[in-house]
Amino acid sequence: MIDQKNAALAAFALRLSLGVMYLAHGVILKYLTFTLAGTAQFFESLGLPAALAYLTFAGETLGGIALVLGFKSRIVSVVLIPILLGALWVHSGNGWVFSAANGGWEYPLFLIVISGIVALLGNGAFAIDNVLGKSAQPARA
Repeated sequence: MIDQKNAALAAFALRLSLGVMYLAHGVILKYLTFTLAGTAQFFESLGLPAALAYLTFAGETLGGIALVLGFKSRIVSVVLIPILLGALWVHSGNGWVFSAANGGWEYPLFLIVISGIVALLGNGAFAIDNVLGKSAQPARA
């Protein structure tokens, strides 16, 4: 049974944490740590076009901002799943757990599931869509 009193807060917490994770991977990892040029070189080393690194950075960053704000969370979560599928592919040969060399594949898989759950739940509480009246789900605190 779902506790309806807390469901909107739970959806908010999940959406917020997913958005922060996307921002961390876009801004902190790809932009500040590896730089966009370094990320592009890594993508090329995998046989992927360098431009895909820039698109991935933009998707993670803009998607993370949208999720943190609660803007079109259902759509954004679904649109970001292909990025995670790419990360799953990149890490698939590394084995299980993040402590494996170059990181394991369980984290991208987990984030795919969480993105799917956010897509099913919607914004939850404290979302800009709720303020703008674009969500069928009322903001409950």
